[in-house]
Amino acid sequence: MVGVELGGRELFPVYLTAALLLVVLVVATRGLHLDGFMDVCDGLFGGYTRERRLEIMRDSNVGAFAVAGAASLLILKYGALLSLLTIPSPGKEWSLLLFPMMSRWSMVVALEAFPYVRGDGLGSPFHEGGSRLATFIAVLIAVLASAVLGGIGGIGLLFGASVLAWFLGKVMSNMLGGLTGDSYGAINEVTEVGVLVAAVALLPHGLIEPLPALLGVF
Repeated sequence: MVGVELGGRELFPVYLTAALLLVVLVVATRGLHLDGFMDVCDGLFGGYTRERRLEIMRDSNVGAFAVAGAASLLILKYGALLSLLTIPSPGKEWSLLLFPMMSRWSMVVALEAFPYVRGDGLGSPFHEGGSRLATFIAVLIAVLASAVLGGIGGIGLLFGASVLAWFLGKVMSNMLGGLTGDSYGAINEVTEVGVLVAAVALLPHGLIEPLPALLGVF
């Protein structure tokens, strides 16, 4: 993300650079998380029982709720990226480093806090044995990266991402009886947008800055 932004600013207008960043986010994961978000939109809004919602989410066909949800998500994400790049305050690179990490962290929160509803699926391997060590490593990386790269604002963003992930997981778990691989993708996508929007609000106030800089080390 940082490399694309650095190269893009030398070659293209900021509007095109923001679009490139958005495309990189999708292509880097082959649209895996976006696909999950779309399936969740169809399932949660198109079904009236747990069984029917899960059935819809397994269907490979795309419905109106998925299209509307994906369009809304991508427009909001593009607007947030463009806003971030046009803020005159320094620190954009720290935000670009932090928000993808925090969206992945949100899936760790959901994995630990809520049961997995399917017997098999993309999310099932993460609920097998040995997850405690992986979770501890994820916690350590998330906290250290947020504090070192983002300072006070980074810790605040991590806390907000965690709360948002728990809230989304709770809502979906209540509606589905647990979470699925699609749920994790949806939580990732929504948290990604949430952290980006929050970063746009915090950056002009100098709240996202590396910890060594805040402490006057450099």
